[in-house]
Amino acid sequence: MTYEKVKNLKPEEFKRLCGVHPQTFNQMTEVVRSLSKTKRKTGRPGKLSLEDQLLMTLEYWREYRTYFHLGQSWGVNESTAYRIIRKIEDILISSREFSLPGKKKLSGSNYQIEVVVVDVTESPIERPKKKQKQFYSGKKKRHTLKSQVVIDQSSGEILCTAHGKGKEHDFRIFKNSKLRLRKDIECLGDKGYQGIQKLHAKSQIPKKKPRGGELNREEKKSNQKLAKVRVVVEHINRKLKIFKILSDRYRNRRKRFSLRFNLIAGLYNYELRLPKRNLPN
Repeated sequence: MTYEKVKNLKPEEFKRLCGVHPQTFNQMTEVVRSLSKTKRKTGRPGKLSLEDQLLMTLEYWREYRTYFHLGQSWGVNESTAYRIIRKIEDILISSREFSLPGKKKLSGSNYQIEVVVVDVTESPIERPKKKQKQFYSGKKKRHTLKSQVVIDQSSGEILCTAHGKGKEHDFRIFKNSKLRLRKDIECLGDKGYQGIQKLHAKSQIPKKKPRGGELNREEKKSNQKLAKVRVVVEHINRKLKIFKILSDRYRNRRKRFSLRFNLIAGLYNYELRLPKRNLPN
């Protein structure tokens, strides 16, 4: 496995292999190369080229194999694979080339945002040694980390994220994120955001079936109409979770999960801005 063997793949095959398009991979390579030149290098040169190191990192996110298995595939030691992936991640994060717009875009008057969709997705984790109850999700029946994403409904861009423990309610994560929306922005959520109208008046969530009763025909149509608008966030969650590091059981230190999630979300935003004619169907 080397970059030389896969660089001539068709764009759709390259995307299937490592999760990003060739144009995105080239930009990531330029970012890593430009920041690596500023650092003083000591010791003997590495065995893998810069492109190979980046491809290994993407393969780790995409397939989420262990460092041992990656090392065997690339002909390096397990600890070397760990250091390479950690280094590439740190460079990409510090470059801010793939950063999210942030919460300020939702409160400033300079941005034309009319409708945002908010949703929470869960990623399973290994059972913690301490404070297990805080991470246990009653919905998933396992220990999880929650990630809240805020989407611009018209463009599909991920604006910002927030993270919490599996036991935390979706609305609690929203309040803890201290998200401030302009009064004219409409916010769409699911049933997990009961009470959001108290924080943001122009919010809409599905009508909840009363206890022992049923929704009438108009209320059902209203919920279906809202679901058709909100479905964009479900599609985006699916695109993020093609990287199995976000969908499989997370084995690493939990404090680094949010950094990786935001970095992958930033890569999604970058690919959203690529010219459509250069992308495969």
